Amino acid sequence: MSNRQEKVHTIGFSIVSKLNVQLWVRSLGLFLLLNIVFLVASGALLLVVGERKAVQAVQHVKLHGHPTDGESRWLLDQGLEIAATDALVQTGIVVPERLQRVFPPETRTALRMVRLPREDDVSLYYLLDPLQYQLSLELNGTPTTITVAFSSFIWVLKTLFLVLLIVQLLNLFRTMITRADLIREVLRPISDLAQQAQTLSKEKGPLSVKEMQALAGTLDEINAARLDTRIDLDSTQDELKNLAVAINSLLARINESYRLQARFVSDASHELRTPIAAIQGYANLLDRWGKNDPEALQESIDALKEEAANMKDLVEQLLFLARGDNNTMHLDFERFDLANLAQTIFRETEMIDGGHVFQIDTSEVFVYADQGLVKQAGRILVDNAIKYTPVGGTIRIVVSGSQGKAWFSVQDSGIGIPPDDIPHIFDRFYRADESRARATGGTGLGLSIAKWIAERHGGHLEVLSREDFGSRISLVLPQNESD
Repeated sequence: MSNRQEKVHTIGFSIVSKLNVQLWVRSLGLFLLLNIVFLVASGALLLVVGERKAVQAVQHVKLHGHPTDGESRWLLDQGLEIAATDALVQTGIVVPERLQRVFPPETRTALRMVRLPREDDVSLYYLLDPLQYQLSLELNGTPTTITVAFSSFIWVLKTLFLVLLIVQLLNLFRTMITRADLIREVLRPISDLAQQAQTLSKEKGPLSVKEMQALAGTLDEINAARLDTRIDLDSTQDELKNLAVAINSLLARINESYRLQARFVSDASHELRTPIAAIQGYANLLDRWGKNDPEALQESIDALKEEAANMKDLVEQLLFLARGDNNTMHLDFERFDLANLAQTIFRETEMIDGGHVFQIDTSEVFVYADQGLVKQAGRILVDNAIKYTPVGGTIRIVVSGSQGKAWFSVQDSGIGIPPDDIPHIFDRFYRADESRARATGGTGLGLSIAKWIAERHGGHLEVLSREDFGSRISLVLPQNESD
């Protein structure tokens, strides 16, 4: 068994232990509550029995007077004692008037107390046997004490409590063992799914059905070449359906990432192959006969310089995206006016490009961001508008703020973007029209970089475009209104 599988079993055992302990503690708490209810009910029962016997004693005295010595001995055998005293016993409590209506009229005003006469050599089991309920009141003008002994009732209740306690203890020990096996059996599909999910990172061929079969579905034959395989949700247990959905979602994201990575490598290779082929072609031209032809020599030098510059730009963009993907890009955040940055981009673009009409409309909007990266994103949007706007067209830069957001928008009067291509224009190396893209230049990475910059600052890009009418791409960032 591998280390990863050992970890799965360890984690599974830990979950079983935790669940078992939690359920055991809950059962213990339930039993304690049940015992408390039993004791409270027993106390209430003894109180009712004591009151009933006291009422019977009061009625007997009122009808027949205080008992004789022979009657007293008979009453003692029945757990009842009626004794005339010289004065009322002053110890005990009187029931408050609000609660007296609950007690019988014969004993409402009596002084009550619970006594546990001290007896030597009494074991713990017989500790409560001599418990007595005593009432003091006047009967027929004579102070009288009525004492009710609970020995027989205590013995019955104590026996019932001991039986209940033994049953509870046996049940706790039994469930501690059986419940652990039950929990382990219930969690077995999850453990199997965890082991099967680990095989996704192994570089090997399709797995057998026996190896990948789980109670929650099948994960067999999943590898880099078949990441479109999914767990069958219809045959998955209800308890594990959420887990199966999560695994299917994970596989979908892995499959999409794998597809994008493969496309990225393919597109990068294609982009690098074109300038390399051009450089090789001009090098062969110079080697054969271009050295002696000044015109061919100059043409080759210019072409080599252009292709080298294109390769340099491509490599720098690839390195930028690689650092962004690896989270190694360092950002220097500062508070600045986005309108001033737009003015700088506007002036620099006007000096470089004389074939378009540039306009700018800005208002003071402060952001907290990396000024260099935001400027790079703004240049990308402007360069993208220049590439796809015919000579003489208008490009307008607008900076505004509203609802806590800062907007850097670039509006052009160019060829626009087809509706089907808008969702993909931020994909790396994606260009809506390959032939037109080659004519205008570019690598298809600019908008991907601008999107990364926007998202890294907590913002996003918005696109509004119509074919043969123009496009407007906006960089939206959180606005910083503090001084």
